[in-house]
Amino acid sequence: MAGEKKFGTAMFGFKRSDVNAYIERIIREFDQRLKEKDDENAMLKFQIKELTAKYEQISKEAEHLIRDKEKIAGVLMQAQEKAEAMMEEARNRAVEEKARLDQLLESEKEKIVDIKRELKSLKSQITGILSRYEQEINETITNIEQKEQYYTVEETGGGNENADDAEDEYGAVSEDESAEIISDENQME
Repeated sequence: MAGEKKFGTAMFGFKRSDVNAYIERIIREFDQRLKEKDDENAMLKFQIKELTAKYEQISKEAEHLIRDKEKIAGVLMQAQEKAEAMMEEARNRAVEEKARLDQLLESEKEKIVDIKRELKSLKSQITGILSRYEQEINETITNIEQKEQYYTVEETGGGNENADDAEDEYGAVSEDESAEIISDENQME
């Protein structure tokens, strides 16, 4: 042994005072070591309590974080699903709106075609009416010129002998024809 003690000999064995001193010293050392171990043990118990408390606190925080993470994940999933649903709805609305606008465009194109056709018809009718009026105006002008010639011939001394023949010769209009021309002019106005 490292701390071996050699006792002095006495009659009937070892010296009692040496043995007692050694035992007392051993007891003191043992008590001191025991006290150090108790202190160390108390310090370790205190550290264990502190670490246990920290562990429990961290464990609770971890549980809260895990719950919060799960909530956030759930909310994100719901938000993503809602966003996808909104995008799908927007796509469907856009498709429906495009179809509606295409149909409206086609309808408007048909209206434009109908309007063009109607305009063309009106144009041809107006052209016909204008041609007729122009013809009637030309005929009226011609009749007026013929009547002027007739009256100028009469004024210059043509006599009344054959008044009816003179009218026919210059192409004058009879009373029935002039009444028709006047009624046509009134209708045009």
